[in-house]
Amino acid sequence: MSSESSTQEQTLKTFSTIQLLNFCLGFFGLQFAWQMRIILSGPVTEGLGASPFLFGLIWLAGPVTGMVVQPIIGELSDKTHTIFGKRRPYLFAGAILASLALWAFPNSADIAQKIAAFLHVPEPVFGGLIIAAIMIWVIDACVNAAQGPYRALVPDLVPPEQHSLANAYLSFAIGLGSVVAAGTAPFLKYVFNYQMSINAQFVMAALAFSLAMLWTCITIKEHKYKHNGQKNVEELKEIAQDNIPFVKKIVDFFKSSPEVSKICMLQLFTWIGIMSLNIFFTQYATHTVYGVPDITTASDEIKNSYQALINKATNFSSICFAIQNLICFLVSIPIGLLSTKFGNKKVHFISLLSLAAAYIGMAMYTNPGFVLLCMAISGIGWASVLALPFAMLSEFIKKGSEGSVMGIFNIFIAGPQVLVCTLLAWFISKCSYIIPEGINYHWEYAFFIGSVTLIIAAVITNLIKEKN
Repeated sequence: MSSESSTQEQTLKTFSTIQLLNFCLGFFGLQFAWQMRIILSGPVTEGLGASPFLFGLIWLAGPVTGMVVQPIIGELSDKTHTIFGKRRPYLFAGAILASLALWAFPNSADIAQKIAAFLHVPEPVFGGLIIAAIMIWVIDACVNAAQGPYRALVPDLVPPEQHSLANAYLSFAIGLGSVVAAGTAPFLKYVFNYQMSINAQFVMAALAFSLAMLWTCITIKEHKYKHNGQKNVEELKEIAQDNIPFVKKIVDFFKSSPEVSKICMLQLFTWIGIMSLNIFFTQYATHTVYGVPDITTASDEIKNSYQALINKATNFSSICFAIQNLICFLVSIPIGLLSTKFGNKKVHFISLLSLAAAYIGMAMYTNPGFVLLCMAISGIGWASVLALPFAMLSEFIKKGSEGSVMGIFNIFIAGPQVLVCTLLAWFISKCSYIIPEGINYHWEYAFFIGSVTLIIAAVITNLIKEKN
């Protein structure tokens, strides 16, 4: 550690409760946008003709951009020294570009038609689906571009003894952002009998992301660095052009200590389970809980006949995510305090087991009330997943490498998603069954598989030896 970094660490001031709440506001907007993408990407792409397997392939945008964008942006943000700070340029740019894509995504069919008319060519059969896939990739790339540098602000600005608490506050913001994002449309429907359109919900998400991140960029003050324009340009070129040292960094990071490798494996199995729910829950609610048949190849007349039931299922899915994240919101700070007292791994071990139990319950019983209860229980594990692995990892981060470490660590979050988007989506697409209205799929199988990987993650958690 350099003397400059050491001095900087010694001068980090303890954050007050108000400062921690303000610190996590940008993450509220980020999660607001991400939650809307989770809940509503399925209905949008299915309406454009995406089968279960194709839907999974479109979801590859998240893990692929996570594995590519976050490590590179994290490394770049470590080397970026501007008058605006190290992290803030990436936070702001990511939010603005993602907001534009959030607006465009539900309008993909109209955009495809306008492009075809402008070019005076026939519109491709899946033109709208292609535009939707592109927008999903842009959204996910930009969210990842903002998320890594934001996580790196914790070791940048917060004293080590508050890392667990700061990550818990980020979990708190994620829970609150998800509750508001998921709960707004059902609230308007059940209280005022107003069905908010999918387009309007995505516009709401775009505004939340851009405004919240703008507020963070204005109010969070990074440390001042001496600006050396030529040196910065040379460092950025080296990162962008030379991948071999970066690959070596990934290998060295994984091998840096047995505990780091265990934390990486913990994340790998955890996020197979997490994404088994995030990717497939809305489809599970629509087709398994409410019994809507597969409509990817149905005529417009048949699609319209099921629209009211699809809206009901989508609202139910939103309520479930809202309840899950409300519990996450309520328990995130207590989890941070409990982990400070009893240790991260003990609290995380119990939380993961509760999450696995909720998955098994949803896979076996599809009564809406029981599913809602299971989603509430899953909020405990979700709060822990969003905070404690990062807190455990923070003990092993060298000063000055926060951005690149968080970016590399994200590979073990994004990588498992590739398996879910491909193998699990393919497996579900092969598990069809006949119903009077047509065919359907066993979407609940995703939760059986997810519960197994979460139990494995809990076992790995119990093997980690914490420093503190």
